[in-house]
Amino acid sequence: MREKANGIEMQYEISGPESAPVVVCSHCLAGSSAIWDFQVEILQSKYRVLRYDIRGHGGSSAPEGAYTMEMLASDIAALLKRLAIQKACFIGISMGGMIGQTLALMHPEKVSGLVLCDTACMVPEAMRPVWEDRIRTATEKGMAAMVDETMARWFSPGFMESHPETTGKIRDIILKTPVPGFVGCSHAISNFTVHEALFGLSVPTLIMVGENDPGTPVEAARQIHEAIRNSVMKELPGAYHLSNIEAADEFNENLLAFLAKTNSRGV
Repeated sequence: MREKANGIEMQYEISGPESAPVVVCSHCLAGSSAIWDFQVEILQSKYRVLRYDIRGHGGSSAPEGAYTMEMLASDIAALLKRLAIQKACFIGISMGGMIGQTLALMHPEKVSGLVLCDTACMVPEAMRPVWEDRIRTATEKGMAAMVDETMARWFSPGFMESHPETTGKIRDIILKTPVPGFVGCSHAISNFTVHEALFGLSVPTLIMVGENDPGTPVEAARQIHEAIRNSVMKELPGAYHLSNIEAADEFNENLLAFLAKTNSRGV
């Protein structure tokens, strides 16, 4: 389905009981709503599940230029308004987790809970040249030049060897990411910092991170946990960056327990 929101066309899917609490799933850079395939089936039996393609990705518009995290948070806020969704639990991985933090700070009334996965609350100054190099490579050579390096951060070698069909699908998503979308969102990530602001958040929050995540390591998750006072943190053994796929069973167990507890509180 498609909906115009915040000046762009947004591709989304929604499933599950119409009267159930809403959960929103937000993906990583160079991903799409399809990265949540391992969660949708277990979620939609009890929850109304909204998956969407972030600006610059999948079936959503991919305008040229630098994006900001506030822009990306405003996109999903506008989509929620268009769909008449007053409040939702926001589940975000990597860049999606950054969007979730920003949304909770900009529109706390819209967020009943946060699930922040393999993400960070700030990008160190020392990482700026890395992001500049990624932007330059994608611009000059296309996404084919980014795919091997990205897959090496997202999955352990053992998982890629034992799950070729799954990782092949993810590889294809990376390759199909529009370069303007990758570049625009890379600018948003490289300038991202909300660490100090998180100390003012009190929304129930679950933080999950792959034990061996090389992109947003355990220390980055711990930094968020220490800032958000109403948070719990779970480390997923053996997983790299896309822990929702590589450690799907443990991820889903923690996710369902958190959602059940959060909704039992009536928040």
